[in-house]
Amino acid sequence: MWTDENRGKYDRDKLRYPSDVTDKEWAHVELLIPPAKRGGRKREANIREVFNGVMYVLSTGSQWRYIPKDLPPKSTVYRYFCDWAWDVWIASMTRST
Repeated sequence: MWTDENRGKYDRDKLRYPSDVTDKEWAHVELLIPPAKRGGRKREANIREVFNGVMYVLSTGSQWRYIPKDLPPKSTVYRYFCDWAWDVWIASMTRST
C-alpha cells in the first residue's frame, strides 16, 4: 500500500535518470557484479555507471546508440551487458538440479 513513508522511499525524482540506482540499491547489486578478470588491463570504467547505462536501456526500451552522453560509451555498456548475460546463461546451464 502506498503511504507517505513508502512514497519517499521509492521517489526517484532526485536521481539523474529514473533508471539510476540509489546508493542503497547499489549496495545490493555491487555484490553480484563479478570481479575484474586477472591479468590484462585494470578496469577503467565506473561499474556503477555502466550498470546505470544498462538499466537505462532496459527501462526505457531505447536503442543502445541512444544512451545519453553522460553515461559510459554505448560499446562499453553493451559489452558489459553481454558479458553479464553470458555469465548468467552459463551459470543456469551448469546448475545442478
